[in-house]
Amino acid sequence: MSAHELPAAAQRFIGATNAEDCVGLLAAFADHGVVDDFGRLFTGHEQIGEWSDRENIGTHNRITVQRVTRTPGGTLANITVTGDGYNGGGTFAFGLDTDGLINILTIRG
Repeated sequence: MSAHELPAAAQRFIGATNAEDCVGLLAAFADHGVVDDFGRLFTGHEQIGEWSDRENIGTHNRITVQRVTRTPGGTLANITVTGDGYNGGGTFAFGLDTDGLINILTIRG
């Protein structure tokens, strides 16, 4: 699978990150969505926005999708991140709600 085969909400999250679009990033998440960033949990749009301001859009991250795999619980994307914060590889595991919005994004190295 390629990056364009990600679920629409996952594509929105990555596209919004790369475009530094905070509103677009939050629109990819369900109201009570969660970011699990190496075990640190950020729940709801307010906390996810604060996390992004500190560690994602706020550090000018650019995300490149290397590989996409469907899993029983959602979609796994192997990614590379560059920017003014973390630089390197990792994985994003996207879980979606019934409306197709991200209800959990699990980030691991």
